[in-house]
Amino acid sequence: MSYRLEVGLALLLAGAIGVAILAANRTAQPTERDYRTSTLLTGPEGSQALYGVMVRLGRPVGRRRTPLFTLADDTTRKPGSPALLVVLDPPIPLDDTELEQVERFVRQGGAVLAAGYGGGITRCAGWQLHPDRILDDSVAVRPPLDVEAQHAAPLRLPRAGRVLAPRVRRERLAGLVKRSRVAAPEACDSLVAQSHDTLVAAVNRRPVVLRLHYAGGGTITLAADAGWFGNQVWRDTDVPYVVLPLLTTTRPGRVVWDEYHQGFGRESSTIAALTWDWLLHSPAGWAILQLVAVGLVWLAVTAVRFGPAREGVERRRRSPLEHLEALAAGLESAADSDTAVQRIVAGLRRRLSRAGHVANTDLKAWLATLELATTTPRGRGSVRRLRHLIIQRGGASPERALDAAQAVEDVWEELRPRTTRDAF
Repeated sequence: MSYRLEVGLALLLAGAIGVAILAANRTAQPTERDYRTSTLLTGPEGSQALYGVMVRLGRPVGRRRTPLFTLADDTTRKPGSPALLVVLDPPIPLDDTELEQVERFVRQGGAVLAAGYGGGITRCAGWQLHPDRILDDSVAVRPPLDVEAQHAAPLRLPRAGRVLAPRVRRERLAGLVKRSRVAAPEACDSLVAQSHDTLVAAVNRRPVVLRLHYAGGGTITLAADAGWFGNQVWRDTDVPYVVLPLLTTTRPGRVVWDEYHQGFGRESSTIAALTWDWLLHSPAGWAILQLVAVGLVWLAVTAVRFGPAREGVERRRRSPLEHLEALAAGLESAADSDTAVQRIVAGLRRRLSRAGHVANTDLKAWLATLELATTTPRGRGSVRRLRHLIIQRGGASPERALDAAQAVEDVWEELRPRTTRDAF
């Protein structure tokens, strides 16, 4: 079956899709804005500038792209463990097991810097953001006195979209509603700070950046506005003078940014995941998916051709005698019976010889010798008939060649080598 029609339709469809891709690429597509505060992003909300400044200053830094299930254990066992964990308002919240690891990390003397909701760390520390969602209005902040004293000009700090407010814990809520049985405590509800310091406050004296101190030397620094760690804010304002001291700790170790909950975990950075994301979010990827879909539909439509194997036409090789009869018929049609009879007898002599080739000798003498070697009356009669056909030269009978072929077949059946019986 010809596939020209299917191939032509496939090429036509591929050409149409190619033209559509070229037309789509000629129009500038607006890039989707990424609002994650990640050190791997260079956009306005990304914090790669903060990471680069730390590297330039020679501070030991790192990125954690795995869950925090072993945070406390890694701190006590592995060299170069984190001394400060930075969690910048990730879109993926920490689960209860990870919050318990953060609690153990702080009790062991570690430091944590959480911006915004901090994946749940702000609530875990007993504070909440006010207002709960970002509004159009913002509040001005007061620069820290110790930082502003080091500069002659006043610091240009951005306005804060939120401030920090104490959170009512579950035990107090249970007492207010007069429940008969107190609910089970949430993760980190047992983490109570010994003291806290307001590092940056708004003009209404509400804390914007707050540091909590715990027994064992651990600290949790809460920043209400995660935008203070963005690249654009670091470029346009003096916020680096305020944020850089927050990333300093007396404990030896690295400053580690949590990138797993920003969506940059090792599981999401595999080649398969990146390829799938490219296929879904690029015009060329959509075109490839459409071609694959068309190919699957075409395969389903033409799958009826993949049935059981059909019985082929049996092609049996003709035996030498059948070749001989065909040769006799051809020579007879050419009105040359003498040549046909001589060729038929010569072919019989060649097949009965051991060497497969004999010199040109008298066929009459060879037939006389062959008659003596034949043991059955039928075979001797066939040899005599061949001698008669050889002697009868110039006969006008058109059946001479066919008679010679039949006689040769009888002689062959009588004298052929037994080792070649199965071959014919």
